[in-house]
Amino acid sequence: MNIKKQFPFFNHNPDLIYLDTAASAQKPQQVLDSMQQFYLNDYANVHRAIYDLAERATTKFDESRAKIAQFLNAKNNEIIFTRGTTEGINFIARAWAAKTLKKGDVIVISALEHHSNLLPWQVICKETGAELRVIRLQTDGNLDMVHAAQCIDSKVKLIAIAHTSNVLGTQIDVKKIGAMAHEIGAKILVDAAQSVVHMHIDVKDLDCDFLAFSGHKMYGPSGIGVLFIKESLHDEVEPYQYGGGMVYSAGYHDATWLPAPRKFEAGTPAMTEVIGLGATIDFLHTLDRELLKKHEIALCGQLIEGLQQISKVKILGPIDDLKKNGSLVSFIVDGMHAHDVAAYLNQFKICVRAGHNCAQPLANQLGLNAAVRISFGMYNLADEVAIVLGHLKKI
Repeated sequence: MNIKKQFPFFNHNPDLIYLDTAASAQKPQQVLDSMQQFYLNDYANVHRAIYDLAERATTKFDESRAKIAQFLNAKNNEIIFTRGTTEGINFIARAWAAKTLKKGDVIVISALEHHSNLLPWQVICKETGAELRVIRLQTDGNLDMVHAAQCIDSKVKLIAIAHTSNVLGTQIDVKKIGAMAHEIGAKILVDAAQSVVHMHIDVKDLDCDFLAFSGHKMYGPSGIGVLFIKESLHDEVEPYQYGGGMVYSAGYHDATWLPAPRKFEAGTPAMTEVIGLGATIDFLHTLDRELLKKHEIALCGQLIEGLQQISKVKILGPIDDLKKNGSLVSFIVDGMHAHDVAAYLNQFKICVRAGHNCAQPLANQLGLNAAVRISFGMYNLADEVAIVLGHLKKI
C-alpha cells in the first residue's frame, strides 16, 4: 500500500514536502469520507431524541468512543471528549486541581513542558498557594531522574508531565514517574499529544490518572481531543462546564449530574469530529504501526546523520535516543535565525517549524530564541529527507 496516496492533500500539493506533522498531521481519505458521510446521511444531535436519525447518529458517536477506549485499553466511561490536549489539561486544572489543592501542596512538571502543560499549573499555584516544582534536564536533553526523585516528596499532589517533548523529542518514562507519584499518594497527568500516534499507549499499563491528547496530531480532525480520567477518580472531578446533556435532574436552584462521561460533556459535542476520530482509529488499525514506527525512526536517523555532516548545524536533544526511537529533530544553524532557515526552505516548498515551539522557558534554558524543527509522519519519504539535506548544505 502506498500510504501517501491515502492522503488527498498530497494529490493537490504534489510538489510540497510537509515536515511539520508534530504541529498537525494531514488527514487520510478514510477520515474525510467518514465526516462527509455523517454530514450527508446521518447528521443529528446525539443523546437528545428518539427518532431514527438521531438514534443512528448517537450509535455512531458512541461507537467512536468505544473505538478510542479500546485503542487506549480504557473503559468507555473513562473517555471524555474535549477540543484538544490544551482543553484536557485545563479541564483537570480547573475541575480537579483548583478544588483539591491548597497552600503547601506541590505540583511537579518537567523543564520540557509545552505551554499548555505549564501555564495552567502556574495559575493554579498562584490561586491556591501551591508550589510549582520543575524537574531539570541533563545536558543531553533527557530528564534528570535523580532530581525527579528529589522533587517528588510527600507534599506533591500532582505530577503533570509530557510523554514526549515537542521540542527535543525526549521520551519520558511516565510509567516510572507515575509509580513514584502513587507511592506518595499523588496523581499523574500525562500529556500524550506527541506520543499517542507514535507508540502504543495502554493506560492500564501506565497506570496514569489522567491522560490528554489531540485528534489533529494523529491524522484525525482538528477541534477534537480526548481526556482519559481514571474511573476511580470520577467522583473527585467536578464538571468542567455546565449545560445540556449532562443533567440527571435539574430544578431552578439545584441539579444533579449523569454519570461519566456525560457528566463531563456539557452541550452539543463535536459530533462530526468524534466520528472522524473514530475513523482515524479504524485507519490506524489497517496499518502495521510497528513498521511505520521503524520507518519514522529511519527517517529521523537519516536526517540526523546528514545534519551531522553540516558544520554550521547543531542538533538539539538526546541524539543517540532520537536515532533509536525518534520522530522529530530540532536544530539551529550558526549565524542564521531559525525563521530565516524556515523561510529559505519554504522557497523550495518545504514546510518546517521554526520558533520556540510553545515552550519558551525551555528555549530560554537552552540559550535559544528559536530553533528549526523537522517532524515526520507516516507519509514522509527518504527522498524528501535527502532533498532537505541538499538545500541545507547550500545554506
